[in-house]
Amino acid sequence: MWDAGPNWSVLTLWSLCRLSGGSVRRAVYCLHILKHVQGDGDGWVVSDSGVHYWGRYGAAGLLLRAPRPDGTPAVLLQHRALWSHQGGTWGLLGGARDSYETPEETAVREAREEAGLTAERFAVRATVVTAEISALRDSMWTYTTVVADARELLPTVPNQESVELRWIAEFEVADLPLHPGLAASWQRLRTTPVIVPLDHGHQCWQGLPRTMEIETGVFVWCMPGDSGQALSQLSHRISSLLSAST
Repeated sequence: MWDAGPNWSVLTLWSLCRLSGGSVRRAVYCLHILKHVQGDGDGWVVSDSGVHYWGRYGAAGLLLRAPRPDGTPAVLLQHRALWSHQGGTWGLLGGARDSYETPEETAVREAREEAGLTAERFAVRATVVTAEISALRDSMWTYTTVVADARELLPTVPNQESVELRWIAEFEVADLPLHPGLAASWQRLRTTPVIVPLDHGHQCWQGLPRTMEIETGVFVWCMPGDSGQALSQLSHRISSLLSAST
């Protein structure tokens, strides 16, 4: 593994600012602006055991679900390009956090860059820190999974980091050769499908949050159903939560 090294475009801009007669303050300001355009999170963090993790300030990924034709959840996964770290495996859209970003902002940005998805197409439901690694110099590297859902299976536009992007039925995810990070956390991120009894005229029908965290680390996938259907204990619990929130 290697460190990202110096950013020569930054050094060039510094020189241009100085040569054009700008002050040091002006040069620093230009560097600050470019940092926010290009990002400052790329680079490796070395754990206490010598393992390298991508992201100087940690990393984040988007776990995006959407309903299949039968209402059950599909998950958007990235088949990673062979040249990339852990190439050939399946994982989440995501990447290194920049110093000025929240995990949600990182996940949304990466979804736009890697899949052409814009923030208004999906709703963030929860964030889960799925990895905490002790690193050198008494620091900590973290990976945050941002849980979200969309109303439909969205079309995607992959970039060079992907062999393909695919919506995969949630029950089939564990059968794929997953990125080690996703494989380690998948069990705690899975949802339990639950039918929520709602009449078509109910105010929650259109805005039903598909993914709900009913308690810390416990997720369900809500499927609207007829009020006369046989219900589980979870169905009644979710109905109570929805009633309390309206």
